[in-house]
Amino acid sequence: MSAQFPVVRPRRLRRTPAMRRLVAETQVRPSDLVQPLFVKEGITEPLPIGSMPGVVQHTRDTLRKAAHDAAEAGVGGLILFGIPAVKDGRGSGADDPAGIVQKALRDLSSEVGDATVVMADLCLDEYTDHGHCGILTSSGEVDNDATLERYASIAEAQAAAGAEVVAPSGMMDGQVGAIRAALDKAGYSGVSIMAYAAKYASAFYGPFREAAECAPQFGDRAAYQQDPANAEESLREVLLDLDEGADMVMVKPAMTYLDIIHRVRESVRVPVAAYQVSGEYAMIEAAAAQGWIDRGRIIDETLTSIRRAGADIILTYWATEVARSLTRR
Repeated sequence: MSAQFPVVRPRRLRRTPAMRRLVAETQVRPSDLVQPLFVKEGITEPLPIGSMPGVVQHTRDTLRKAAHDAAEAGVGGLILFGIPAVKDGRGSGADDPAGIVQKALRDLSSEVGDATVVMADLCLDEYTDHGHCGILTSSGEVDNDATLERYASIAEAQAAAGAEVVAPSGMMDGQVGAIRAALDKAGYSGVSIMAYAAKYASAFYGPFREAAECAPQFGDRAAYQQDPANAEESLREVLLDLDEGADMVMVKPAMTYLDIIHRVRESVRVPVAAYQVSGEYAMIEAAAAQGWIDRGRIIDETLTSIRRAGADIILTYWATEVARSLTRR
C-alpha cells in the first residue's frame, strides 16, 4: 500500500508560514530598496501626483521628512529627481549650484547621509523646456556629444552637493565614460556611477512624466532608449558602461524585463539594479483601489520576482512602506 504514495513530498516544506520563511530561496530586505523622491522648486506644500496615488512632488522641508522616514525604515538608498521653476533648452537648472537638486542633495547628505545612500538621477529631461534628455540640434535631434558635456558638468555639480552615487539615465553613447572622467578630474573619484545601462523606450513611464513634468514636447525617446524587442543589445550596453567605469548597472523597467535582469545578472560581477517604474506602480495602485487585487500581496510578489530574477537593488516607490513592513515581520 505504501508504494502507492510518494516518499518525496515537497509540500512538507510549505506547511506553515514559519516553514516557508525558513526555506525561502529569495528574500527582499529593506537595504535592497531605493526610494525615488521628487523635489520641486518654488512650492510651499507637497503636490500630489494624480497618476501615482501616495507619491508627491516635495518641498525641501517635506523631502527631509520623507528622507528621514526612509532612513529610519532601513531603506538602502534615496534617488532624487528635481523639477526646477524655470526650464530652458540646455537644462541650465541641472548643474546650477543653487538648483533645486543641488540644494536638496546638500540637505539630505548632511542629515541622512550616514544612514542611507544619497543618489541623484543625472539627466536633462526634467530641466529642458522641450522634455528631451539632451541638447538639441537645429533640426530637433538630440546631439549625443554636446549632451555628454552637459552630463559631465551635472555630475560635478551633484558630487559637489553631496551625491554619493550619480545615476545617468539619458542613454547617450559614451555617457558613463564622460562622467567618470569629469568626476575623477574634479577630485570626486570616490563618487559611484549607477548606470541606467539597459533603459528601454517603454510606455510604462507615463506617470513619471507627470511627476517630473518632463513629457517630450515633440517626438519620443525611441532614438536613444532601447527597443523593447531587443535583448542581446542590452548586454552590449551593459558591457560598454562597465568598460567606461560604471560601478553598478540598472535595467529599466523591471517587471516586463525580468528576462533582461536575469541575463545581466548572469553576465556581470557588479551590483545589478532594477527600477520598478511609475507605470508598474500606477497599475497596481489603480487595481487595488478598485478592490480587484490584494495590494500588499501583489507588492510583495512583484518585488520578490525582481529579486528572484537577479536584481541586487530595487528602485521602487513603495520602498519605505515595504521596508517598514519587513521590519515588523
